[in-house]
Amino acid sequence: MKKLKGIKRLVNCGLITLVAFNLFVGCEQSNLFGPVEEGEYTSQELSPILFELDSRLSVDANGFHHITIDTTKWQTIHRISGHVYRDGNPVNVIKFAWTSSHHWYIGDDFGYVIANNGLTDDMTYVGYDTTYITWFGGEEVPIVNGASYSNEDGEVNTMIAPIKTMVGDTATIFYAYFDNWTYKETYGGFHIIFD
Repeated sequence: MKKLKGIKRLVNCGLITLVAFNLFVGCEQSNLFGPVEEGEYTSQELSPILFELDSRLSVDANGFHHITIDTTKWQTIHRISGHVYRDGNPVNVIKFAWTSSHHWYIGDDFGYVIANNGLTDDMTYVGYDTTYITWFGGEEVPIVNGASYSNEDGEVNTMIAPIKTMVGDTATIFYAYFDNWTYKETYGGFHIIFD
């Protein structure tokens, strides 16, 4: 009897799974926003999106970008920009993915926090306890932010933050974006020398 209940449960679960699968899987690709009417743009008529990089860095004769690392600080923060256009017009809300060939690892301790436990009569914070932050040890830190979106002017930005021990290295910054109208992915990259 117990075995029969188990078999019924498996059959019912399988039928529910099969019905749910059929609800979400169709036989044709459809446009989420409805059919494309005659005269409207289709993916075959649209020009590709073009990305113009503005690294805000000097570029040598070989096409390598150069950034001077501030060795008095742990990280040197710099903004990388660019613009996306279709037919010379800015494109809004295009998601960019960014990654790089370089990263670094957090050491044994990341810093400390002083717990402000209260105020004195003079309204001054008093800290009675210091907590050292040690739980980030070994975490990998990329030197470039992972994602960004273009704004209504077509401008897209990301931040890079190489560390002082990377002086003399050459990093490759990779980017990718997806055109939601033509369903095309575009990949690219450029090199930055850390002077």
